[in-house]
Amino acid sequence: MASTDSLIRRLADPGLSRDEEARLRCRLARGIGETGDFEAARESMGGLWPGVGKRPTLEGLKDSTAAEVLLRVGVLTGFIGSAGQVEGAQASARNLIGESVSAFEALLETDKVAEALAELALCYWREGLYDEARAALQESLRRLAGNDCEVKAVALLRSALIEKCAKRYNEALRLYVEAAPLFEEVGSDAVRGRFHNSFANLLALLADSEGCADYRDRAFVEYAAASYYFEQAGHGRFQACVENNLGFLFGTIGKYDEAHEHLDRAQALFNSLNDSVRLAQLDETRARLFLAEGRAAEAERLAGASARALENGGEKPLLVEALTTHGVALARLGSKEEARRALERALEVAELTGDSEGAGQAALTLIEEVGGRLTPRELSATFERAMRLLAASRHPGSKVRLLACSRKVLSGLGAQPRAPRWEGFSLDDAVHRFEARLVENAMRDAGGVVTRAARMLGVKRQSLSTMLHSRHSSLLPLRAAQPPARDVKQN
Repeated sequence: MASTDSLIRRLADPGLSRDEEARLRCRLARGIGETGDFEAARESMGGLWPGVGKRPTLEGLKDSTAAEVLLRVGVLTGFIGSAGQVEGAQASARNLIGESVSAFEALLETDKVAEALAELALCYWREGLYDEARAALQESLRRLAGNDCEVKAVALLRSALIEKCAKRYNEALRLYVEAAPLFEEVGSDAVRGRFHNSFANLLALLADSEGCADYRDRAFVEYAAASYYFEQAGHGRFQACVENNLGFLFGTIGKYDEAHEHLDRAQALFNSLNDSVRLAQLDETRARLFLAEGRAAEAERLAGASARALENGGEKPLLVEALTTHGVALARLGSKEEARRALERALEVAELTGDSEGAGQAALTLIEEVGGRLTPRELSATFERAMRLLAASRHPGSKVRLLACSRKVLSGLGAQPRAPRWEGFSLDDAVHRFEARLVENAMRDAGGVVTRAARMLGVKRQSLSTMLHSRHSSLLPLRAAQPPARDVKQN
């Protein structure tokens, strides 16, 4: 791609046609956008586009140029709307990019269709619509057929990002490994930096969930590479993201001073960029750090500010995280009812966006932090909701937390002395229901092997077999098929 200075000089040519000018402005906006200065990128579109919420002016442009303008304006609308928490911006971005997809399809420009679909997926991701994002990326990769290395690399990177956010860490790791060779061929420092930063984030999560120091060490290496490439690209916004991520990583190993130093650097950069959503995300990161340090009051203040800043924006997954952290902080301060409201709001937002994993984790946190304030019926319903939401979860810690919560629920049943709250409740029914769910999960995870499932449940094989033949006979079909007995040959 031509340099920014070169494109600006070419735009000064008075002999340019309107169509040529529009194409140059799209290239210029894309180049400036890669540095993270999205407002400058918007200004570089000139009279083609007044700003977020407005349609671009397409009169007098060739069909292919008009499609390019729609794509570029859609991409910038998504980024600017995210940074400024502009309500409805992601929907507007999706509409503009969707128009460009239709236009490129009509022109049979397959690679441009693939590029636009990858950008459309990013808008879906910001809104927490992971299934829609997956579908767009799968179609993008199908359309590419190996023609465009950079677009394919970006599509794989975003696919990995979605699986990571959905807590499907093994699938995300597979995609990062598949994408890595492509990024060695990509010429954009900004794109390379995004790969290393995103990969480092996954490694940090794996280190935290699996307690593996090797993952953590590799994460530090990947963050260093990301910082280098972002510095080369002049991408201050993403450099700040790396600092925020390093703050989180240092916090997980108890190096709180180093963690705060990195968060301070990130805050200074985000302040200079006036990026409200990243500042809110940083506040949530620091709130979690304060919780780890036992500073619940400071955590509550920052997490609450983060949730309020994100409430009216389009990035619902970030709002779910902020509400969950706020709920935990309130619970640690003894404000159980306020904590309950925050966690129920997190659960609601996650379910509305189709984020089953986030909703399930919020439900578990609700039980863990304020279970004592729930009636037996509410406790039962919340646990069943968590089990339903996390039935397909691949998060390494979900099953452990579910088991711990089941014990908490069972031990808590009957703890509320107020008779009216017990109307219609049956302890035997609740115990039977929870036991059946746990047995079913264990049988499925064990591939139907009774001995393995019994080991997972911490009971003897004969005990589990008895349960299956008596209390839970409906689960018998889950058993793995037994090989037929062999005839003994007589010599």
